[in-house]
Amino acid sequence: MIVRMLTVGPLATNCYLVGCPKTREALVIDPGGDPLTILAEAGRLALHVRQIVNTHGHFDHTMANHDVKKATGATIAIHALDASMLTNPLASFSFWAGNLRPGPSADRLLQDGDEISAGTVRLTVAHTPGHSPGSISLIGDQAVFTGDALFQGSIGRTDLPGGDYEQLIQSIKARLLVLPDETVAYTGHGPQTTIGQERRYNPFLLE
Repeated sequence: MIVRMLTVGPLATNCYLVGCPKTREALVIDPGGDPLTILAEAGRLALHVRQIVNTHGHFDHTMANHDVKKATGATIAIHALDASMLTNPLASFSFWAGNLRPGPSADRLLQDGDEISAGTVRLTVAHTPGHSPGSISLIGDQAVFTGDALFQGSIGRTDLPGGDYEQLIQSIKARLLVLPDETVAYTGHGPQTTIGQERRYNPFLLE
């Protein structure tokens, strides 16, 4: 599995190009800005972007949806509970970045347990609400893309509409901490980590 992280957008969001080394098919996880950078890197790696996956609907994870979709023809996938944010600048908070233009709507509404594929790469959707109602993580082979659920030494904020602290802690413990220690956690902001490191040292998870 090819994984390339790009830090994009006004809130330094981690966007991931995830590709199949055999077919060169790829998906983009959380294109939160700087579409030209994302597209240029996909070209440099000779990856053909087929899908855009948003781990949740906040603007800093979706702002480049339109441009990446327009350039590649990729479909957009997001959990059903966050889908309305894509076309509502108030719900996605994109107005904070001066953007009042609705984004493209979802082509696929995800549910817990769904599979997302790119060539031979398979990712399983794990519904991990708490940061937002439709937040998801994507579980692959010894890797998990956690969006804004879990960070190195921290967790996603829960003070925005739809956030729920207790629900987020339960989501992380039930869906993420059950993964093997060596599982690499590719987070929505900040450096990558491992599930074992967060299980042992994350102060929010030691309570």
